[in-house]
Amino acid sequence: MSVPTTTDPVDRARSAAARESWAEAYALLHAHDRHPSRGLTADDLSVLADAAWWSGHVDESVAALLRAHAASLAADDHRGAGLASWRLYDEYTGLGRPAAAAGWLHRARHHLEDLPDCPERCLLEMTAAEEASDRGDHRSALAATRRMTALALASGSPDLLALSRHAGSRALLAAGRRTEGLALLDDAMSAVAAGELSGMVTGRLYCLALTRCGEAADFARAVEWTNAAMEWCAPPWTGRPPDRGTGTAAEPETPPDATHPPAAPGPLPMTVPSGENPFRGVLRAHRVAVLDLLGAWALAEAEARQACREVPVDRLESAAAAYYAAGDVQRRQGRLEAAAVSYGHAHELGRLPQPGLALLRLAQGRADAAVAGVDLALACRNDPDHDLLGRARLLAARTEVARAVRDLPGAARAAEDLDALAGTGGAGAPPAGDRAAGVRPEGVPLLRALADTALGAVALAERRPGALPALRRALGGWLGLRVPYEAARVRMLLAAACRAAGDEEAARLELGTARVVFERLGAVPDARRAAALLAGGSRRRLPGGLTAREAEVLRLVASGGTNEDIARALEIGEQTVARHLNHVFATLGVGSRASATAYAYAHGLV
Repeated sequence: MSVPTTTDPVDRARSAAARESWAEAYALLHAHDRHPSRGLTADDLSVLADAAWWSGHVDESVAALLRAHAASLAADDHRGAGLASWRLYDEYTGLGRPAAAAGWLHRARHHLEDLPDCPERCLLEMTAAEEASDRGDHRSALAATRRMTALALASGSPDLLALSRHAGSRALLAAGRRTEGLALLDDAMSAVAAGELSGMVTGRLYCLALTRCGEAADFARAVEWTNAAMEWCAPPWTGRPPDRGTGTAAEPETPPDATHPPAAPGPLPMTVPSGENPFRGVLRAHRVAVLDLLGAWALAEAEARQACREVPVDRLESAAAAYYAAGDVQRRQGRLEAAAVSYGHAHELGRLPQPGLALLRLAQGRADAAVAGVDLALACRNDPDHDLLGRARLLAARTEVARAVRDLPGAARAAEDLDALAGTGGAGAPPAGDRAAGVRPEGVPLLRALADTALGAVALAERRPGALPALRRALGGWLGLRVPYEAARVRMLLAAACRAAGDEEAARLELGTARVVFERLGAVPDARRAAALLAGGSRRRLPGGLTAREAEVLRLVASGGTNEDIARALEIGEQTVARHLNHVFATLGVGSRASATAYAYAHGLV
């Protein structure tokens, strides 16, 4: 027997929502709401809010939630009112309205906290755990996640159970319990991969899991889940994870064209077109970070531009991340003006564009600005448990900037801090016995590679033993992670170490390999520097129009020499040294010895 088809638009919208056919549900409810034959219930308004959000109409979604809250209150339904209140808190948080968000969170607690245990209270416990972790109260955070898990199990909701697993993972990672935290994150994501969850929770967990991977510097999981996330939200989108093979969606389909880089990302984010997956732009922004590390720079920049067009207005932090990643690509390719624009857009959207901006200033010869920028960013981010990779990258940049201005004690301190962070994975200091015995902790592979690079670079600058072993460990780490740019940069340092040890053949092998990688990636400044070092000595073309004598003076300045030291080394008078320096400053457009040192470092003169 055939099943009669209802002609009532609200019933049809409910059926469409049950299938997660959100565009159809939105069209039906939106049309009905304009000319209602009967009023919408609180549940219908909640469906309208979901459908409007999925269809790219965030303002209408918020308005429907406000009406759902009022309708629940009128019906004396405090569970419904509490759920609507929490959702308004969540939405206003995404829209960058903290006062409104705080008010609705207070209302949610008022509606739900005096009720018997109910599924809606899971969301309050999740928020309580997040707040406790953010203020460093790890014990309270873990207690809240245990209460959330108990409520989720009692409710029988796969969505709430998966969210509780993620909340527990976040709390454990924040407490420094990395192994347990990642295991619980895998548990939550297994439900996503199996297609057991609603589209809303599936998208939310993909975003949250990729954020956790970034903060924990877990590159392998980031690659795997980025691939799965982009497959899930690719058209035709059905709301459920597709059957997947072993493809690698994060890899470029065609080799990046470094000779014709795409333009900087376009306008700021727009409303998501109706019928598209609103999570796509957010997930694409995560993919940009993965592509950047993998060396697919042309594709990464194109994806960043697309992400900025797709990100919904309540997720602008993802657009900021995409702009920042595009700036990093442009900076490495020598497109410094475009990089400055991209970093500026990231800053406009609320992201501190460091350490990329500091490294840009270093490339521009503005050493003082580079030092101040990275130091301020480190002072603002002094909790390594919150974002391991973010702090590690700042410390790596601090090491590089300090070496450039010949602040070798400062570079050594930053490298030691990075080494400690890499060895513990943010879980506190290694055992005193290990430190005394000189045991090098393995830690997290991505952090370990950053730390070994910094340690080797400082040892090389200080002309002490240990540079070659550290740099070879760093090279192995970057090659194992398949991060070609950082591997090539380590090869440049290895070449210098080999030359210092008298092994010219090994130095040239490293320089040649690095040059090939830089040229493939489009890293023009690095490729030129490698080519110049390969050309060697008298055939080398000096940067900035410097004469050979001026380059000698600049090298000695960059090595920390005073005018008296330089005069003695070159067997010339101090007045002649001062005259050469004045001409160097004028030629290069710099105003201090620190800036001149930064220029020499950036252009391979030291």
